[in-house]
Amino acid sequence: MMRDRLEQRTLDSALVDTLRATSEFDDARRWLEKALQGPMEPLAAEVWAIDHDHVLLVRHHRRGWVPPGGTVELGETPYQAAIRELREETGTWGELSPVPLAVCVRSYRPDLSPTLGLSYAARIDRDLPLVGEEGQPAAWVRLEHDWETVFPEDRDRIRRHARRLRRAGAGG
Repeated sequence: MMRDRLEQRTLDSALVDTLRATSEFDDARRWLEKALQGPMEPLAAEVWAIDHDHVLLVRHHRRGWVPPGGTVELGETPYQAAIRELREETGTWGELSPVPLAVCVRSYRPDLSPTLGLSYAARIDRDLPLVGEEGQPAAWVRLEHDWETVFPEDRDRIRRHARRLRRAGAGG
């Protein structure tokens, strides 16, 4: 999906959420400002669901264990995409923070250009049953476990967020 196929509402929402994000990585704000001036790759959204000492992850066939997420579809905002992807990839739902925890720029496949990814926090009851997509199981993984992923920097980012939750007394 290129910029000319993204609705203005989607682009506006991505820009506002990028500016409001709690943490920025990979110089994402400057990357987005430049990307908005020309052809634009798809946007991505994901969910960081943490319950005390566990994080909800999905086993992707190429990327390893990653937070539930994916491409922002035509007509969606990144926030709406995060809600949809959480439901599709885990069969569960939760209360998502309207302000992203993080924004980053990364390539989700070696043959793709880098794209903007927004990460939203969620509160999810760990007792709810998980129903992953076929061949892509979902599971609660202990935060201290070094899960296999092509984005190892996410482990530390997610762990830092979990520590902030514990300090704030939110617990997850």
